[in-house]
Amino acid sequence: MIEFLTGLGDRIVHGGFKIHLAVYLVSSGIGILIIQLLFTRLLKTIAARTNISYSLLRQTFGGIPTLMGILIGLYVAIELMSIPPRPLLFLKRLCNSLAILAVALVVARLGSGYLKQKFQKANGTFASTSILATIIDLIVYTIGFLFLLQSFGISITPLLTALGVGGLAVALALQDTLSNLFSGINILVSKQIKMGDFVKLSTGENGQIVDMNWRNTTIKDPHDSMVVVPNQKIAQTILTNYAQPHAECSIVVPVGVSYGSDLDQVEQVTVEVAKQVLQATAGGVEGFEPLIRYNSFAESSINFNVILRVKTVTDQHLVRHEFIKKIYARYQREGIVIPFPVRTVRMEPLGKSS
Repeated sequence: MIEFLTGLGDRIVHGGFKIHLAVYLVSSGIGILIIQLLFTRLLKTIAARTNISYSLLRQTFGGIPTLMGILIGLYVAIELMSIPPRPLLFLKRLCNSLAILAVALVVARLGSGYLKQKFQKANGTFASTSILATIIDLIVYTIGFLFLLQSFGISITPLLTALGVGGLAVALALQDTLSNLFSGINILVSKQIKMGDFVKLSTGENGQIVDMNWRNTTIKDPHDSMVVVPNQKIAQTILTNYAQPHAECSIVVPVGVSYGSDLDQVEQVTVEVAKQVLQATAGGVEGFEPLIRYNSFAESSINFNVILRVKTVTDQHLVRHEFIKKIYARYQREGIVIPFPVRTVRMEPLGKSS
């Protein structure tokens, strides 16, 4: 048995290309299988004991077991086979390169995946706001590439100098683009707005945010038109976010009744209609107690405001529409008059002297 194993070892070490290839393929296959099983069990354990989801871990470490299996196969082949010095040096550098690639993939995926999960939990939805994820990937892959060059014996000092000078030139040439980029990062980190929020800018644009990327933010206005606003403008403008801190908001409907009306009756009828509208109309907040506030004596009416509550700012139009219809019909049945301006015109015959 010992002689058989010794002979097998000699054949592997001093065998030809086919034997070396077979050794590499077998060792890589075994390595991939073992690491895949270990990774699956390890990821499930981590997901069970932490707040990190299993899907995020699978996405992060997907392909890593295969890469590590290839590495194991190369290391086994290097240790078992008699390889000339130059090919041996190349294989060692190849192993280092694959190891660096594996680390870069894990770090980049873990960073971007963590950010996506964090913003999904915080905002409920995740936009195409992959600004931070893209930047993290770019930084990690750049650092990995520099380490890769260094592993092959290439000096990276001149490259870093060139990148510094080139980066300065690019920054000067792309001031507006970089300004939009960092403004987008600031908006994303500060959580001023998120996907689905209804916002209004001081410049007059208003609507629902439907897309955010590294350069601009797209707003869908009430007419279903898309308004594209550079992130720099978003960061500099005065912005009203109707979805924060809560999506629910109050709306005010002005109403006027004629002099001589029973104001207690007006208040009672108006509150009844408002409750019915909030309960029956999609977008109304059920259970909210409508408010009536008299505020002025006008020329031909006593004016007051009706305060209603809607689920989102976009629901105000339908709720206001239904309330105006219902209150007008109810006032007619109750004999409550909604006055309109009246002008008395006095006409004198022509030619009459004073």
